Order: sequence, then C-alpha cells, then structure tokens
Amino acid sequence: MTQVFVVNSGSSSIKYQLIDVETATSVLSGSVERIGEPGHPINHTEGVRDVLASLGDDHSIAAVGHRVVHGGSLFAVATLITPVVEKAIDELSALAPLHNPANLLGIRAAREALPDVPHVAVFDTAFHQSMPAEAYTYAIDRELAAKHGVRRYGFHGTSHKYVSEQAAAFLGQPLERLKLIVLHLGNGASITAIDRGKSVDTSMGLTPLQGLVMGTRSGDIDPAVLTHLHRVAGLGFDELDDLLNKKSGLLGLTGSGDMRDVQKAAADGDQAALDALAVWRHRIKHYVGAYIAQLGGVDAIIFTAGVGENNALLRRRALAGLEFLGIEIDDDRNELLSRDERRISRDGSSVEVLVIPTNEELEIARQALALVG
Repeated sequence: MTQVFVVNSGSSSIKYQLIDVETATSVLSGSVERIGEPGHPINHTEGVRDVLASLGDDHSIAAVGHRVVHGGSLFAVATLITPVVEKAIDELSALAPLHNPANLLGIRAAREALPDVPHVAVFDTAFHQSMPAEAYTYAIDRELAAKHGVRRYGFHGTSHKYVSEQAAAFLGQPLERLKLIVLHLGNGASITAIDRGKSVDTSMGLTPLQGLVMGTRSGDIDPAVLTHLHRVAGLGFDELDDLLNKKSGLLGLTGSGDMRDVQKAAADGDQAALDALAVWRHRIKHYVGAYIAQLGGVDAIIFTAGVGENNALLRRRALAGLEFLGIEIDDDRNELLSRDERRISRDGSSVEVLVIPTNEELEIARQALALVG
C-alpha cells in the first residue's frame, strides 16, 4: 500500500487521515480535540506523536500532506515544505490570521515527529491561481493593493479541483473540453467557474468572507455598511469583523447558523427563516447566471459538500427558474438518497446537473504523493 498521512491542523484540534492512495480509501481517521485548553495541556507536537504512536509499526508513510488555507500569490501548486516555505506560510498569516498560524503548528509538530518523511503543503487557494487578472483584481488604489496583497484569492480550491475532475470522469469527457460550475455548499460555501480544468472565477475573495450566504458569514456586502455601522452604531474594527464572520449569514438572519434548523423553522412557517432561504437562493442564482455568462455557456453544474450533497430540496430551489437555460432537475433522481456520484438532471436537460461528494483529504494525499513520487 502507498499511504499518505493527511493533517488538517486547527488552533485547538488536529484532524487526520491515513489514506491508501492506490485504492483511494481511508485506512484510519480521527481527531485530537481541545488542544491547549484548560484541563487539556496537550500541545500540537504531543498530539501528533500520540496519533502516530497509535498507528503502530504496520503502516509505511510515503508522505505527509498538510492542508494550508492561504498560499497568497506565492503558491499555485502543492509544495514540498522546507524552512523557506514555512517562513512564507508564516508571513501569509496576515491574510489568514485564524488559519495559517494553526496550520503551521501542525506542520512543525508533524515534521518534528516524522523528520525523515517528505512533508507537502496543499493550499486552499492554489487552484484559483489560474484566474485572469480581471477576475481577481479589486478596483482600489493599485500600489496599495500590490503592497498589501489585496486581491481575490478564492478558497475551497482543493474541493473544487477534486470535484471537477471526478465530474469529468463521471461524464466520460476530457476535463479539457468542459465548462463547469461547482457549488461547494456547506457551513462555508463557494462557487467556482471552471473552464477546461482551470478556475477562471470564484465567489470568495481576499478572505473566505466574500460571496455566498453562509452559516455565520455575510457573503457579499457593500463595504460602506461597515463605515455606516461605525458611525451610527459605534461599532469598532474588531466588532465589525466579528459581526461579518461570526454573527451574520443564516445565524444573523434567523438566530441559527445550521441550515437544518433554518429549514425546519421555514417548514413551520417562520417568516425570518423563509426570508433567509430566499436570500440564500437569490445569491446562488446570481452567481450561477454570472458564471454562465463568463464561461460562455456551461456543460455541467455540480453540487458538493454537506448541503450540496445531502439536501435535495435546497438543490432544487437553488436552480429553480433556470429551466430556460436548459437546466432541468429530475425530481425522482434528486430525491434519491445516495452517497454515490450521480446525475440529477432530466434526460432532456442540455446542462448536466450532478452531485459529486467531495474528498479533500484524498485530493491532498494524491497531490502530496504526485509531488514526492
């Protein structure tokens, strides 16, 4: 077996999987929680060591693949981790202060525990580095933007890349011939236009805040709202940041950031929940229409992630009213409960609509192994 140990390190947790790349299966998975919390003095290094000790001697690890959220403009592909790369990831923490420092803790802990195994960073932003300048450029002072790295980077790139490749295989078509739109819909959500295997536009921006309505994030908003709230409500910088990232989205509109709660409330006639679902759907249709225009047509629209893979009602609502574009969902196929890759469009639909379960860990493992050979 050719195995890759995949690490997703957060500030207080380490999620991991041991993946057999040849069979595309997870041999072992789990997490270490509450790192550094009171009463739980274990640190990242000790957590990684405990995980590796639990593997025993029966596992030969060819590489360690690390999820890193922000690669800025520096990293467009999976990259072998060296002290220079570590330093760059650290410097990019200014763009992802909640994520990159935590990712780096896991990298350092794993490199200390497995010094003789190659370690590879796979960046959430890398897949979107193919976007043209007109798609990633914000229309602000050019020199100021360049100095501070202000541009659209996009996220969920590992998922979008994996799902687009799986969709092409499902359709039996070369990826290089397809125009695809991938909807990664979960608590965090993004949508990407993919032209012949390359990301050409995506909804998230400098940070994961921009774009669709999410569990606790606002998505698109007029920047002047912030200055307005500062003036009339007295909200400071930290309060505004907390508002947009942690107290907005579905949570801000309904009191719950969990789509299941929102749907239940809507089914019971709660007007706030009904309004929130309408806003959620409106934003998705806005992006789908825009990306069809950017691509000059679309061959397939793909749903993935927690909501996208499991919620038939919201899939149908997300694309309702787009039948005039040849996007037609088959209700029976859509309602079928399945964990498999599947088609949910009608036979006569000129645009394929698919559900493709994402597997970011497998994609990280594949990229890591491809790099180290």
